Amino acid sequence: MGERARVRGTFGTMTQEGERVRAHVWIAGRVQGVMFRAYTVDEASVRGVTGWVGNIPDGRVEAVFEGERAVVEAMIAWCRKGPPAARVSSVEVTWEEPTGERGFEVRYPAR
Repeated sequence: MGERARVRGTFGTMTQEGERVRAHVWIAGRVQGVMFRAYTVDEASVRGVTGWVGNIPDGRVEAVFEGERAVVEAMIAWCRKGPPAARVSSVEVTWEEPTGERGFEVRYPAR
Protein backbone atom coordinates (compact mmCIF):
# COMPACT_ATOMS: atom_id res chain seq x y z
CA MET A 1 0.00 0.00 0.00
CA GLY A 2 2.59 2.55 -0.96
CA GLU A 3 4.75 1.45 1.95
CA ARG A 4 8.45 2.02 1.67
CA ALA A 5 11.08 0.27 3.73
CA ARG A 6 14.59 1.60 4.04
CA VAL A 7 17.10 -0.59 5.80
CA ARG A 8 20.63 0.31 6.79
CA GLY A 9 23.27 -1.54 8.76
CA THR A 10 25.50 -4.57 8.57
CA PHE A 11 23.97 -7.62 6.97
CA GLY A 12 27.05 -9.44 5.71
CA THR A 13 27.48 -11.65 8.77
CA MET A 14 25.19 -14.42 9.93
CA THR A 15 24.07 -14.32 13.53
CA GLN A 16 24.07 -17.40 15.67
CA GLU A 17 20.77 -18.59 17.05
CA GLY A 18 20.08 -16.82 20.31
CA GLU A 19 22.34 -13.88 19.51
CA ARG A 20 20.82 -10.53 20.45
CA VAL A 21 20.38 -7.84 17.81
CA ARG A 22 19.17 -4.24 18.01
CA ALA A 23 16.98 -2.46 15.49
CA HIS A 24 16.35 1.30 15.63
CA VAL A 25 13.09 1.92 13.79
CA TRP A 26 11.20 4.99 12.55
CA ILE A 27 7.58 4.53 11.45
CA ALA A 28 5.82 7.19 9.34
CA GLY A 29 2.22 7.71 8.29
CA ARG A 30 -0.86 8.04 10.45
CA VAL A 31 0.92 6.63 13.49
CA GLN A 32 0.33 9.17 16.26
CA GLY A 33 -3.00 9.39 18.06
CA VAL A 34 -3.91 5.81 17.08
CA MET A 35 -2.52 3.92 20.11
CA PHE A 36 0.61 2.87 18.18
CA ARG A 37 2.81 3.10 21.30
CA ALA A 38 0.42 1.09 23.49
CA TYR A 39 0.02 -1.65 20.89
CA THR A 40 3.80 -1.73 20.41
CA VAL A 41 4.31 -2.27 24.15
CA ASP A 42 1.79 -5.15 24.05
CA GLU A 43 3.42 -6.73 20.98
CA ALA A 44 6.90 -6.42 22.49
CA SER A 45 5.71 -7.99 25.75
CA VAL A 46 4.14 -10.95 23.96
CA ARG A 47 7.29 -11.51 21.89
CA GLY A 48 9.80 -10.96 24.71
CA VAL A 49 11.46 -7.98 23.00
CA THR A 50 13.18 -5.28 25.06
CA GLY A 51 13.56 -1.60 24.20
CA TRP A 52 11.34 1.45 23.95
CA VAL A 53 8.88 3.37 21.76
CA GLY A 54 7.87 7.02 21.56
CA ASN A 55 6.35 9.75 19.43
CA ILE A 56 8.71 12.27 17.84
CA PRO A 57 7.87 15.86 16.89
CA ASP A 58 7.95 15.24 13.12
CA GLY A 59 4.87 12.97 13.41
CA ARG A 60 6.69 9.64 13.29
CA VAL A 61 7.01 6.95 15.93
CA GLU A 62 10.54 5.93 16.92
CA ALA A 63 11.35 2.59 18.53
CA VAL A 64 14.25 0.38 19.54
CA PHE A 65 13.87 -3.39 19.64
CA GLU A 66 16.40 -5.80 21.13
CA GLY A 67 16.17 -9.58 21.18
CA GLU A 68 16.82 -12.60 19.00
CA ARG A 69 16.96 -11.67 15.31
CA ALA A 70 13.80 -13.56 14.31
CA VAL A 71 11.78 -11.93 17.08
CA VAL A 72 13.10 -8.44 16.30
CA GLU A 73 12.35 -8.97 12.60
CA ALA A 74 8.80 -10.03 13.57
CA MET A 75 8.40 -6.75 15.50
CA ILE A 76 9.58 -4.79 12.47
CA ALA A 77 7.10 -6.68 10.29
CA TRP A 78 4.34 -5.85 12.77
CA CYS A 79 5.34 -2.14 12.59
CA ARG A 80 4.73 -2.18 8.83
CA LYS A 81 1.04 -2.68 9.60
CA GLY A 82 0.66 -1.37 13.16
CA PRO A 83 -2.58 -1.21 15.13
CA PRO A 84 -6.00 -1.16 13.42
CA ALA A 85 -6.36 2.66 13.22
CA ALA A 86 -2.80 3.24 11.92
CA ARG A 87 -1.89 3.80 8.29
CA VAL A 88 1.84 3.14 7.92
CA SER A 89 3.47 4.76 4.89
CA SER A 90 7.11 3.86 5.56
CA VAL A 91 9.39 2.07 7.99
CA GLU A 92 13.08 2.89 8.26
CA VAL A 93 15.38 0.47 10.09
CA THR A 94 18.96 0.91 11.24
CA TRP A 95 20.73 -2.12 12.74
CA GLU A 96 22.92 -1.22 15.72
CA GLU A 97 24.98 -3.01 18.35
CA PRO A 98 22.80 -4.20 21.26
CA THR A 99 23.16 -2.13 24.43
CA GLY A 100 21.39 -4.46 26.86
CA GLU A 101 17.96 -2.82 27.02
CA ARG A 102 15.84 -4.14 29.88
CA GLY A 103 12.06 -4.27 29.76
CA PHE A 104 10.01 -2.33 27.23
CA GLU A 105 8.74 1.18 27.86
CA VAL A 106 7.15 4.23 26.32
CA ARG A 107 9.55 7.16 26.28
CA TYR A 108 8.25 10.72 26.62
CA PRO A 109 9.48 12.15 24.31
CA ALA A 110 11.49 9.65 22.27
CA ARG A 111 15.15 10.58 21.89
